[in-house]
Amino acid sequence: MKILGISGSLREGSFNTALLKTAKHFSNSSIQFEIISIGNIPLYNEGVDEVNLPEEVSWLIKSIESADAILFSTPEYNHCIPGVLKNAIDWASRPAFDSSLKLKPCGILAASKSPVGGARAQASLKNILSSTLSPVFPSIEYLLPNAHEMFNTEAELTNQTALRRLKRYINGFIEWTEAQT
Repeated sequence: MKILGISGSLREGSFNTALLKTAKHFSNSSIQFEIISIGNIPLYNEGVDEVNLPEEVSWLIKSIESADAILFSTPEYNHCIPGVLKNAIDWASRPAFDSSLKLKPCGILAASKSPVGGARAQASLKNILSSTLSPVFPSIEYLLPNAHEMFNTEAELTNQTALRRLKRYINGFIEWTEAQT
């Protein structure tokens, strides 16, 4: 099985990218876990012909198509997901109702400096994914509040409770994905 990790943060030292890297360690050896960056994807333009997509967009769509599941990790900006993540989903969601995201199992992680831990961003992302016909892992959300206190200077998640919760989420996500495919 192949899991594609997509971080909604472009920041160097991103807690969400670090969270995906930690999640990758919890997958077993039979899982291929690839984390990609969506920072080079141009702004969505509905006027671009689907046959002549920008190279970065074609790469994103092929990456999604080759994966069995997607694991998103998102910060929360103004009670929502970052524009860069929404932009990538907008490109990947075409053609509408028949895109690379259709029926692709998805999981959502969120890390934030706030005490809410990205809960509103997760709710927003679930809503967006429902419009792409992407099933979302039906589990208690994985939220990492006060993320700036949970990682060491090497971007390693050090909080034992957060690590146990993440391992439980990833194991459940993998089991659920295997049942979907």
